[in-house]
Amino acid sequence: MTSEKASNITLREMVREDLTAVYALENQIFSDPWPLRSFEEIFDEDSWQALIAESEGRLIGYACFLDIAGEAHIANIAVSSEFRRKSVAKRLLDRILLFAQDSRCEMIILEVRPSNRPALEFYKKAGFAELYRKPNYYTSPKEDALVMVLWLNAGTDGD
Repeated sequence: MTSEKASNITLREMVREDLTAVYALENQIFSDPWPLRSFEEIFDEDSWQALIAESEGRLIGYACFLDIAGEAHIANIAVSSEFRRKSVAKRLLDRILLFAQDSRCEMIILEVRPSNRPALEFYKKAGFAELYRKPNYYTSPKEDALVMVLWLNAGTDGD
């Protein structure tokens, strides 16, 4: 049964009609969720991209990321609890990697709570490394953020 659910997942670009379901999932998952307006602004800015993961027509995950000055910044990757550990987040991240490479980004950066062990392990497994710590970045509960980076042009000297 697990493999059935995992094989029936599709990815697509987020559209405005997804906002109610995205916002509901955001509030289920995060202790300090984005306000709805932040999601609405994704459609107003060319530098923002957003993806939806679906299973049988139901939203099960999403990812929002920014492309600015040769850097991709992952704002969030969220997956419904019943679909975790079924490669949904990996598929979203893989799509972001493709976008970043196609856009000739030099790196992908993100922030993650040090207490979010599953996310830390996921990003480390994907090749991200800790860059530095932002004190008191998160507010509910108050916590630092670990800034992580994945260099996309590894093996080059930056030229």
